[in-house]
Amino acid sequence: MWQITDHKDWASLERQFEWVRVMASVPQDARHHAEGNVAVHTQMVLQQLQQLPVYQELTPQEQEILWAAALLHDVEKYSTTVHEPDGRITSAGHARKGEMRARQILYRDIPTPFHIREEIAKLVRYHGLPLWVFDKKDPQKAVITASLEVNTRLLTMLARADALGRICDDQADLLYRLDCFEELCRENQCWGQPRAFANAAARMNYLLKEDVSPDYVPYEQPKTQVVMMSGLPGAGKDTWVQQHYKEWPVISLDDIRRAMKIAPTDKSGNGTVIQAAKEQAREYLRKGRSFVWNATNITRQMREQLSSLFFTYQAAVTIVYVEVPAARLLQQNNRREHIVPAAAMERLISKLEVPSITEAHEVIYQVR
Repeated sequence: MWQITDHKDWASLERQFEWVRVMASVPQDARHHAEGNVAVHTQMVLQQLQQLPVYQELTPQEQEILWAAALLHDVEKYSTTVHEPDGRITSAGHARKGEMRARQILYRDIPTPFHIREEIAKLVRYHGLPLWVFDKKDPQKAVITASLEVNTRLLTMLARADALGRICDDQADLLYRLDCFEELCRENQCWGQPRAFANAAARMNYLLKEDVSPDYVPYEQPKTQVVMMSGLPGAGKDTWVQQHYKEWPVISLDDIRRAMKIAPTDKSGNGTVIQAAKEQAREYLRKGRSFVWNATNITRQMREQLSSLFFTYQAAVTIVYVEVPAARLLQQNNRREHIVPAAAMERLISKLEVPSITEAHEVIYQVR
């Protein structure tokens, strides 16, 4: 059974992890966290989590996953906390940055099975959603989308511990919000499970458009297929393409860059490379010809820019994410003809956002 550590008393955690030690130096707004700094709050959250009857009913592995998520849920408050001019203390964006940091920690520092790492990372990412979902423009879409990435039942347990593990005047309101979140999930058939769709086209149509019912099934079906590779340099994307799509045309940014004699560090030149690749993609799309887009594509923003182009031509998009353990990645990178410098590789790892099923018709995880 995986666990983040065998030694879970706070003193041991501080000795083991630098990111735990810094929590004591991160202040919080007294109106929402009169208990004190992030370290005090996190300890209270862990205590409250373990006392929840629903937590005690979980399997031992589920408990370890949720415990680790609670330990990490505010890991990026140290980098996002701001003292506002009006005296407030805010930490906007700490959940999104926290997902990234949790992934880095569990990939590089504490080697963790892929599915467990991603479950923890998504719990960190969405830990505030149950409390604030009704402030969203479309609460229904918010819970349905989240359910495709995270178990909403486990998420609510984390949010409940988060609400109980603090001293504030509005705690009763926070707990009421959690009950409403659960009911909203149940109404939309996504309590503790992903919302089911009739098919992939129906799912993507719902996610990409506004004012669409999740039960609507579009009449038009995709006209062609695009495979988008994703993964860090040296993970094995080229090998996967050779093994599974040998007969397909491949648009490779690395090949185009080398043909144009443009260095990877040349930012303006990279823009030229991408535009040339997109024009080649448009030619295939206009002809209805399936192809592979082979590049790192490690950020969601980059993938969404490409998917938007592919969707415009009514293509079905499959993302193939390739990953190997950090130690093996560095070894394979050193054996490549075109080695990525170590410092650049570290930056790429820090930016890694693993693709999710909310981004494409299909996502294949090739994880070794």
